[in-house]
Amino acid sequence: MAKNFIQIKKNLKKDFSGLKTIKLAILGDTATQFLSQALKGTGYDYGYNFDLWEADFNQIERQVFDLSSEFYEFKPDIVVIFRSSHKLLGKYNKLKPAKHSALANDELEIIDSIYNNITNHLSAKIIYYNYTEIDDSIFGNYANKTPSSFVFQLRKLNFELMLSASEKPNLFLCDISSLQNQKGKSTVFQPSLYISTEMVLSIDILPKVAHKTIDLIRALYGKIKKCIILDLDNTTWGGVIGDDGLENIQIGSLGIGKAFSEFQYWVKKLKDRGIIVAVCSKNTESIAKEPFEKHPDMVLRLKDISVFKANWDNKVDNIRQIQSILNIGFDSMVFLDDNPFERSIVKENIPEITVPELPEDPANYLEYLYSLNLFETVSFSSEDSERTKLYQIEAERVKEFQKFTSEDDFLKNLEMHSKIEPFNKFNTPRVAQLSQRTNQFNLRTIRYTEADIERISKSDDYATFTFTLDDKFGENGLICAIILKKEDHNTLFIDTWFMSCRVLKRGMEKFVLNTIVDYAKENGFTILKGEHIPTAKNVLVKDHYTDLGFLKNGAFFSLMVDEYKNIKSFIKIKE
Repeated sequence: MAKNFIQIKKNLKKDFSGLKTIKLAILGDTATQFLSQALKGTGYDYGYNFDLWEADFNQIERQVFDLSSEFYEFKPDIVVIFRSSHKLLGKYNKLKPAKHSALANDELEIIDSIYNNITNHLSAKIIYYNYTEIDDSIFGNYANKTPSSFVFQLRKLNFELMLSASEKPNLFLCDISSLQNQKGKSTVFQPSLYISTEMVLSIDILPKVAHKTIDLIRALYGKIKKCIILDLDNTTWGGVIGDDGLENIQIGSLGIGKAFSEFQYWVKKLKDRGIIVAVCSKNTESIAKEPFEKHPDMVLRLKDISVFKANWDNKVDNIRQIQSILNIGFDSMVFLDDNPFERSIVKENIPEITVPELPEDPANYLEYLYSLNLFETVSFSSEDSERTKLYQIEAERVKEFQKFTSEDDFLKNLEMHSKIEPFNKFNTPRVAQLSQRTNQFNLRTIRYTEADIERISKSDDYATFTFTLDDKFGENGLICAIILKKEDHNTLFIDTWFMSCRVLKRGMEKFVLNTIVDYAKENGFTILKGEHIPTAKNVLVKDHYTDLGFLKNGAFFSLMVDEYKNIKSFIKIKE
């Protein structure tokens, strides 16, 4: 059950020490005190200690355009900007009619100026609340055909804001307009409260706004869902395939079958976006696969499923096997099952996994799932659509490995090749995304946006490397990135080393080290310096540097380049 504002406010009295601290600045053109409290209190539930700075009422422009302001002294990590529809309407009302048609464009210019000023002087990410709808009923429905109407200008502004954000790597839109669509304007906005306090967002909606904002913040810090695990009977289709038979399960365009078909379309879109789809069902495997292979109305097919577990074992063990195959954290997985008993067992035994309480009526599945916003992201690349295929290929590699008694023989047999390139405009989206998604093989767990990657790639203070990996089974795409910082004439600091866990145990880390040592030698550096910043998830690499021959030196690890001899690797450079 979601907390209300009073319950969230009680969190403010709790001990925030030990939680991850993020410096958060809030700038609004209306009263934001209660929004600040909602963000701080909700942050506690997600393990964040928001170090908050709040601008005075309606001081956005003064704080942003004055470089000596308290805002710039604070140096936030995240900036939340709330410029409300109500203030926009007030501005529109005061314009001469001849200037009404220019409102959206004028506002976009202001937003551009705000964005540019902040990003030119801070490395902060900007979360901008879009505009909730206000129909002033001047033109009625004809407002949609009248460019000078407020309704037309507001909708144009939201649309143009989306286009603008798609070109601004550090600008992220928080869609509070969709919250108003879901909850109703009377829940979001209370006129008497606004008149007496200048609060545009009601007390009732603040928890939802806080959650939606923190969804974005979590994604910016790598907390994202990567996999959806599906039960089958009465979840993916209506009925029980083992009892009802192929012809009698409910799916298609008629009756309740429509709800299951639309649910499958939603899952298919998630798969196309890069979410891994797995199946965990108590069924005989051959029978469970029949609808995927033979039913004409099935939207999902076997080619859409990365891991298929259908047997009579308990679902907890099957989910653990799925996690082992995918090599991702349980906290990045979502399990959907219509059966409350199965949900309870999974939650009890794997508390990290997200298990939504699906409604009893399948007709309500989708609207409920929409409201949870489970799959927030801050990036999307062309490789995402290939993720299912990559995991299916990985399953083939696992089968191949079982044929060999020697790991060296297996690695030799894979015929591996890697293409090495610096950061460039083509691989920047993937590098940024990998930095946000990778938790286990990530030595320092620094998250980057595309803007960060572009800045680093243009700086002479850094050397950058990306690595792909191909073998006889297929391509893994870009799977590793290195950022070397030139500390002085002798030392290269490994600022960033992250790698996809799909390619563990292939000797990729040895190949990468050989590559960066060669770079160091060719450019006159004598020391490679590394650091491991421990997190709850990167224990996998705690011995990474010592295993590769680095010596521990206080909080860091060092390798003398001249004494290094290349480690045996079965990966060849791809020209």
